[in-house]
Order: sequence, then C-alpha cells, then structure tokens
Amino acid sequence: MKKLLFSLFTCTTLSISLLSGQETEKSIVISAADGQKEEIDLPQGMISTTDSLYLDWISKHYINPNENCTMRTENPPVSDSIYMDRLKRIPAIIEMPYNEIVRKFIDMYATRLRQKVAFMLSANNFYMPIFEEALDLYDLPLELKYLPVIESALNPMATSTQGATGLWQFMLRTGQVYGLKVNSLVDERRDPIKSTRAAARYLKDLYDIYQDWNLVLAAYNCGPGTINKAIRRAGGDKDFWEIYNYLPKETRGYVPAFIAANYIMTYYCEHYISPMEMRMPESTDTIHVSRPLNLNQVADVCKINIDELRALNPEFKKDLIPGNEKPYALRLPTNMVSTFIDKEDSIYAYKADTYLTRRSTVAVKNATGTSKGKAVYHRIRNGETLGGIAARYGVSINQLRRLNGIKGSNIRAGKSLRIR
Repeated sequence: MKKLLFSLFTCTTLSISLLSGQETEKSIVISAADGQKEEIDLPQGMISTTDSLYLDWISKHYINPNENCTMRTENPPVSDSIYMDRLKRIPAIIEMPYNEIVRKFIDMYATRLRQKVAFMLSANNFYMPIFEEALDLYDLPLELKYLPVIESALNPMATSTQGATGLWQFMLRTGQVYGLKVNSLVDERRDPIKSTRAAARYLKDLYDIYQDWNLVLAAYNCGPGTINKAIRRAGGDKDFWEIYNYLPKETRGYVPAFIAANYIMTYYCEHYISPMEMRMPESTDTIHVSRPLNLNQVADVCKINIDELRALNPEFKKDLIPGNEKPYALRLPTNMVSTFIDKEDSIYAYKADTYLTRRSTVAVKNATGTSKGKAVYHRIRNGETLGGIAARYGVSINQLRRLNGIKGSNIRAGKSLRIR
C-alpha cells in the first residue's frame, strides 16, 4: 500500500453548493482598441455550478474560517501600477503581462467569485502537492498548477457542456489517448492523481509543438487544430496576443484568466480573501480491491460517511468498484485501513444481493409460455427436420425420438410431434 501524505478529499466544489443561489455571468465585455465593445466567454471553471447534498454535508462538517487573512466582503481598490508590480513579482516561467482583459478577470475573482476563491484556496494542501509533483516530474512550469482553477474550479467531478470531465477537463478521446480509462463504472478523468499525470504529459506534448506557453494554454483550451488555423490566418505569427482576434471567444479569455488565477491565488490576502480551513483526515491510504465491491458496503461496515467515501474516490461513477476486471485502489482515511483489513470478509459479504446485483448466470424460461407439466406438440411442416425442430425448442433429438417412438430421423409433414 502506498501511503498518501495528503487527503484527496474533494472539498473544493463546495463553493458551488453554498453559492447555488448566486448566478454567475458567462462572459465579460471589454473595450477594444478601436473603441468597440468586445464580449469574451468565461472559462468553465469560472461559471460552473453544482448542487449536491454531499457538498452541503462537507461544508457543514469540514469547513471553518481561517484566521490567517482578514475576510471582508469588500474588495479594496487596486491601481494598475500595483497590479503590474505584483504580477512581475510572481516567480514564473510563463509570462504574466497586464492589460485591461487581465484586470477584468482579476476583478471578477476578487469580487463576484471571492467566496469561490476562498474555497479553492482551501484545496491547496490537498491538490497542490499532486499537481506540483507531476509538473516537476515532467519538468514543467509549476505555475501550471493553477490551470485547474480555471478549468474546473478544483472540482474533480466537474463536467462541461461539451463533456469535458475532471479537474483538468479532459474530453473523452483526449483522455483515452493519455491513458485515462472511461467506461460505465469508472472514469479516471475524475481521479486526481491519474488525470494530473495525463495532463502533464499532454502539456509537455503541446509545448514540444509550439515552444510557447501562451500558445500551449490556448491549445489546451480549444485544441491544436484551432490554434494552427489562427496562426495561419495571422500570417504565421505565433504570439498569442497577435493571433488573439482569430481565436474563439472563450480561448481569448483563457490566457488572461490563467494570469488572473495565478494572481488571485498568490495575492488573496491583499484582497481580504481568507482561505477556508478544512477539518479533514490528515492522511489517506490505499487498499487494492480485486473483487467487485460497492462503496456502500465499505461505508456501512466501516462506519464511514458515504459522501466522504465518494469524495475520496471520485473515479467510481456508480459507487461500484469492478475489481474482478483489474485491481483498483480504494482510498480510505488512514485510521480506517486497519478496520477494512480486519472486516474485509464481512465487507464483501454485506448485503451483496442488494449492492452487487449484476448476475453472472440466469435461467431461461420456456419460450412457448406453457404451464409446467402440460404436453407441448409441434405440427411438422414441409422441409423440417428432426434436428431443426429439436434446436428450435431447445431439446435433444433423442428426447423427440423417445417421446414419439421414432427410431431414425425420418418425419412426415402434417404429423404432430410431441416436444415435451
């Protein structure tokens, strides 16, 4: 068992349930250089909303205000020069330039989305070690750890209207290309560790193509084909800000939103945003499951809240772990691992008829619909054979011979043949 020194508890989606009554705009309007108003679509992570009972449960049991920063409702005024200075001081390989579009996105995070930011900040201790480890493994800029902020608002179960899923919002085909398994029971795009490793490989491949991180970010949003088309339309220019007007609306705002996410996750205290503090399990362990198992069986026998268990194991879409297909890792709070091991047999046996309903064999009823014990006859038609009739009714040729006193295989049309 590989010990995880951090909780994978998917707690940061809670902003959404607590803010379920608050509508979030889906675009922003800026003034273009020619004075015209331009509408830019917001990234999915800035507009996502989810209403879930288990998120409400998490917010009730695991969230406390953190006193490290002063939490206020108002956002202090910040001048352009201060924004520019702060962005310059972020230690990053990816450039963080400032303009009106970037400011619009920072202002949105600091005003309308400030409570969502407080919840996302609470995930730093849970998700950031996963992100940083994978990015470091592939020698990628660590500031990319804030990409899921704009992709999914750090919600591993987030699903876009186009079908992108998980923290890194993989489309089905792209996820499969990078080794993420998806079927009716399991969606590894939701798994924080597996999806992060896949995202790191994808980002590295995109950088090998473009050698420019702004173009990598844009391609991550809309696909390399769309970026290549924009580059051609811009006369071969490969600067994001030069091909800006040839990009889709959402992609135009994607790089500015990424800059804004890095800014707000760095300078939140200066905007009177206090991270929420989670009373979470200090660590988790994995148990390898090699038999079919339902999360409800574990929850009931080990006395773990089912919503907490689902949050620790978001890849299992229907609560069912298909361990007979291949071994899967079940994540548990560390203090529950010994309980699982001690009660393993009881867990697998608990209400198996209720939670594991997929049948491996079934009995087929008589297709004729006749009642038990009543004789069944068949009138022989031209061209029919004894073997064909036996196969039609699911009986043996010998049974037909025995019931009808037939020694060979000759039968005559028009005669009745007893089947049972």
